[in-house]
Amino acid sequence: MLTSLQNPLVKQIRKLQSTKERHKQQLFLLEGTHLLAEACAVNYPLEVVCCTQEWQANHSQLWELACSLCDRSEVVSPEVLSAIATTVQPDGVIATAKRQQQQNLVPYTGIVLALETIQDPGNLGTMIRTAAAAGASGLWLSQDSVDLDNPKVLRASAGQWFRLATAVSADLKTTVQNCQQAGMQVIATLPTAKLTYWEVDWRKPSLILLGNEGAGLSPDLVAMADQQVNIPLSPGVESLNVAIAAALMLYEAQRQNRD
Repeated sequence: MLTSLQNPLVKQIRKLQSTKERHKQQLFLLEGTHLLAEACAVNYPLEVVCCTQEWQANHSQLWELACSLCDRSEVVSPEVLSAIATTVQPDGVIATAKRQQQQNLVPYTGIVLALETIQDPGNLGTMIRTAAAAGASGLWLSQDSVDLDNPKVLRASAGQWFRLATAVSADLKTTVQNCQQAGMQVIATLPTAKLTYWEVDWRKPSLILLGNEGAGLSPDLVAMADQQVNIPLSPGVESLNVAIAAALMLYEAQRQNRD
């Protein structure tokens, strides 16, 4: 059992709490039983799995499965687990995994989200979770957004991070052009748009553009859209949370495609 905070492995994992170190080590953190179970369900390759004795005794099957997918497994003291976790009350298990070297293939079919300069990890994780729940095909994220594998993003996705095709776009304008050339209609949300979001024909392959929480979409991306839509708001309400806006359009698309 690892009990020392000075252990080299413990020190290495603790460093992964910072974005800079995750990039340097090319690793990210998986925290908690649910995320580990979701990773194991899709056979996601793991580097290291650490758990407490109590967690190991209560989750013997998951522990065996995780050990079969990882390069190293260690039982650690509760103090060590608390030190390597980013959560206030970790539930007993933490794993590390390699950052995506090859991006999941986001298809040019169905409904896809394209997100520009999203900064809040909770918003991104919620949109990943909602996109998976609504049956979207995938999600593009601009390079200047919060990291796709930020620990808070993974937690907010409730494990759906492992089930939705996602990719970081080095140039979102080029990605949008590629989607249009592949036959997708590009829909931008804009408060001044004349068309409401339910008037769009979502039965066509569609790319939904959503922008930064404060600034919205950049003018360049807005100009590329085939259609601009608004979400009606009551007087005095300026805007909706970006994740709520995404959910409304994703479920309208799902409704139309089921009819």
